[in-house]
Amino acid sequence: MTVHLVLIDALNLIRRIYAVQERPFLLNNELADNTKQQVIFNTAKACELALQKIIEQLEPSHALAVFDSQSPCWRYEIYPDYKKGRKKMPEHLAENLVDIQDRFMKLYVDSLISEADEADDLIATLAVKVALRGQNVTIVSTDKCFLSLLNPNIHVYDYFNRRQLDEEYVFNKFNVKPDKLMDLWTLTGDSTNKIPGVAGIGQVTASQLLNQYGSIKSILDATDLKRSVSDKLSQHDEQISLSRKLLTLKLDIPLGFNLKDIRLPNENALASS
Repeated sequence: MTVHLVLIDALNLIRRIYAVQERPFLLNNELADNTKQQVIFNTAKACELALQKIIEQLEPSHALAVFDSQSPCWRYEIYPDYKKGRKKMPEHLAENLVDIQDRFMKLYVDSLISEADEADDLIATLAVKVALRGQNVTIVSTDKCFLSLLNPNIHVYDYFNRRQLDEEYVFNKFNVKPDKLMDLWTLTGDSTNKIPGVAGIGQVTASQLLNQYGSIKSILDATDLKRSVSDKLSQHDEQISLSRKLLTLKLDIPLGFNLKDIRLPNENALASS
């Protein structure tokens, strides 16, 4: 049986849709209490429609919506400033996620909610396990971390721009291949998640070093680096180690289900639902 598993980064999808639905109702960057219910209803409906389109466009055999835990993940334990300053999910949206999950289930797409890890780690674990069997996976997300997983069996799809984010996209944007992205962000930092890098080393320098030497380890072992670069790296040895841990996606999370549990019904059943 040919498998095409679609993994939906649920909060990435939902929060972007919510932002669009909320925008027309904002007044002084606030949402009036009497409009919250309408915005939530619009968001839930739009999320259901988005999932329908994702299934139509990608034609998966299996699908799963993966949610973050509402509790801080392990990354906060080793680095309290992780994602510092990021806007929190509105309470009225968090309180109504169950309704959105129910709507997803109407389309036969179950939800998986992390207990201690981030959705990113669960998605990475699932994607790699399936890909290692020679089966195909598409991750639906605009989160750049998944680009590091790209290979002939793992694909990343940007639903909002209706495009596959492939190796060519990665190289045009970052000037490295997907398998070097984690090393790139370890050197440059990841401003989205407030993960610091090596001060003074930007993307241009980092990509040049990685394309020349192949990896951070090889860069650190090199004896022909410019003195200025060598000094910067030696001064940030602990930071490099910490950033690498924070950026690395877990691939070994125990999973309590089989692929057969998230198989979609045939097209006729979906069409009549």
